[in-house]
Amino acid sequence: MSRTASAVLVIDMQNTLVRMAHRAAETVAAIAGLCERARAAGVPVVTVRQGDAELVPGTEGWRVVPELAPREGEAVVDKTAPDSFLGTGLGPTLEALGVTELIVTGFATEICVDTTARQALSRGYDLVVVADGHTTSRRGEQDTDLVPADRSIAQYNAIYRTIGWPGRRVRVRAAADVDFTAPEGAGRLTPA
Repeated sequence: MSRTASAVLVIDMQNTLVRMAHRAAETVAAIAGLCERARAAGVPVVTVRQGDAELVPGTEGWRVVPELAPREGEAVVDKTAPDSFLGTGLGPTLEALGVTELIVTGFATEICVDTTARQALSRGYDLVVVADGHTTSRRGEQDTDLVPADRSIAQYNAIYRTIGWPGRRVRVRAAADVDFTAPEGAGRLTPA
């Protein structure tokens, strides 16, 4: 059995986006705990930041929330599209780290998290979607054409529990169920 080299990917957990996020405090806490355990086990944490007309690089709204701010020496990838791989250094960064499995967290479930997760699968990575580590925007009365936030998150977790991808291992786990100390190698998961 080959050894799995995992990395935690934290997508777009920036001040402006977290302020609009559903269950923001709970999601940030789940990701922060996961990242601390990953770091303690020597598993890399890679932070992805969106930059665009609304998230202007260098501004307070663009910065990653303090609880999830990258540590000195950790990889940070800046992007301008929902796909964290498109036109960025994410692929070469993961390759340099020897990563074979991505543990995906972040904002927004239906856009950047989903797009990046599917691109990871297409690029040959095994995938762990952290069920309580991704979120979407809060819904207001005007959002009648959107699925309620809790249902949207649950739907995407269900999709990733059932999606088949040739040659790839796809799992959905709560942050607390990702075990970085298992003897088989970093990133192994406790059984479902």
